[in-house]
Amino acid sequence: MPDGSSGVPDAGFRLLLSRLDADDRRAGAEYERIRRALTRFFDWRGVSSPEECADETLDRLARKMEQGVAVADVAGFAHGIARLVLQEALRSDARREPLDVDPPAVPIVDSAEREALSRSLEICLDRLPVGGRELVLAYYAAGTGRSKILGRSRLARRLGLSDNALRSRVQRLRDRLEECVRRHVSPGDDTIG
Repeated sequence: MPDGSSGVPDAGFRLLLSRLDADDRRAGAEYERIRRALTRFFDWRGVSSPEECADETLDRLARKMEQGVAVADVAGFAHGIARLVLQEALRSDARREPLDVDPPAVPIVDSAEREALSRSLEICLDRLPVGGRELVLAYYAAGTGRSKILGRSRLARRLGLSDNALRSRVQRLRDRLEECVRRHVSPGDDTIG
């Protein structure tokens, strides 16, 4: 995954949204439409983290716009950036060692199993490092559409992180949660991390 450690200044993000539409709601919807298209673009090309690549593309676009780069066609410009991000991501993915493990099948759960999973999730959330539970819950409680985007950006700023650094931190916590829940609902060790 390309390095986006510098984050996106709020002004660049606002400029991007204003270029998409004058109405905040329509701008948020257009942003999400472009993000979904970019995610598909990366997914179809076999990138291991298509959503992160889509976010990185939009972060770079916002930074370019804030730097004063004239963008006549936002979606077209984003696609040009996406091609560069794709090259970086494929190089990064190629350096990773492939796993020889098939992902586990997702079982269909009944209400009793759902209750057990819910209890396991609560237990595992409590086992996260200090502040981890609150971070995960705040990140996923951010709403939908534009409010989700802005809420997560505010959360990142409050923590002194870039949007990409926040996503990475939450992904690591989520991976730990999934592993803990998996261990907790099946026999064996149920410790986190």
